[in-house]
Amino acid sequence: MRDSWKMHPVTQLFLARFREFIRQPEAVFWSYVFPLVMMIALGLAFRSEPLEAISIAVQEGPGAETLISLLKKEPSFVVSGGSAEECRRQLRAGQSELIVVVEPSVGQIAAGLPDYQYVFDPTRPGSVHARNMADDVLQRAAGRQDILNTSDQEVTEPGSRYIDFLVPGLIGMGLMGGGVWGVGFAIVDMRIRQLLKRFMGTPMKKPHFIIAMIFSRMVFMVPEIVIVLIVSRLLFGVKNHGSYATVALLIVLGAFEFAGIGLLIACRARTLEAVSGLMNLAMVPMWIGSGIFFSAKRFPEFVQPVVDLLPLTPLIAALRHVMQEGAGLLLILPELAIICIWGVVTFVVALKLFRWE
Repeated sequence: MRDSWKMHPVTQLFLARFREFIRQPEAVFWSYVFPLVMMIALGLAFRSEPLEAISIAVQEGPGAETLISLLKKEPSFVVSGGSAEECRRQLRAGQSELIVVVEPSVGQIAAGLPDYQYVFDPTRPGSVHARNMADDVLQRAAGRQDILNTSDQEVTEPGSRYIDFLVPGLIGMGLMGGGVWGVGFAIVDMRIRQLLKRFMGTPMKKPHFIIAMIFSRMVFMVPEIVIVLIVSRLLFGVKNHGSYATVALLIVLGAFEFAGIGLLIACRARTLEAVSGLMNLAMVPMWIGSGIFFSAKRFPEFVQPVVDLLPLTPLIAALRHVMQEGAGLLLILPELAIICIWGVVTFVVALKLFRWE
């Protein structure tokens, strides 16, 4: 009687899934190693560092040497001269962000103030920035004065960097991929290998199997997220400004939510091709619209109601509120409600639709 829990179907199915998982090196890699590689690569690519030098080309002609001397007084400018053709080539190749052309004005020659023409690509943010910076330098050199007193306050502490924004998104992406692929793919694979049909011939009940699948996936995903949090703190100084208990709750609920979605996707699929298509159909909108790598608020206003209802959107939003802003449970109750609704509804529907064959 004391060891009855060890022989319970849920316990035995969980142990079977655990043994199967750890015996697959590729599964361990995609669950634990790949998220770390992605986080480190993106963290290094978008790390906080001084702005790059702005490359400006000055077209040859009268007054070009004087213009080059003026622009070189700005430390962030790298200024070079060249013919009109050479300057255009540099702009097309991205070697220069801006071309400045001296155009002597008939009305201003006596005052020694030539006109300048800026040649730039308005679709390139760096090119627009170079145009505004160069114009500011030249206007000041011509005698412009600012009548307002202003001051700058630079903010570079942890919490305001891209890596701080990125880590909650990667956590949500890991929970989504682990739940949908980990549960959905495994179930269809067992259906193809006729393992589900064998389970059907045992005294085990359908809820036992489904609960074991979801619980095992949750157990696998929680250590994955903990590793991401630890490595991001050690390598990039990413801090959690909220409660770790709240983050843990979101991780558990997110794991349950996406395990339920994975279960629903796989409850009737019979081939790996079919389940792969269904999983991509479910996940691609979330990859694009839920704000993993950029804010979901970038989408037009009329799309926001749809974006807000995607399963991944409230999870990432809640994680960012807690980790970046220190929000408590009361402030993320709407997101928690959507997460729980997705988890419960998908689990109940999958339980009713699930078939062994």
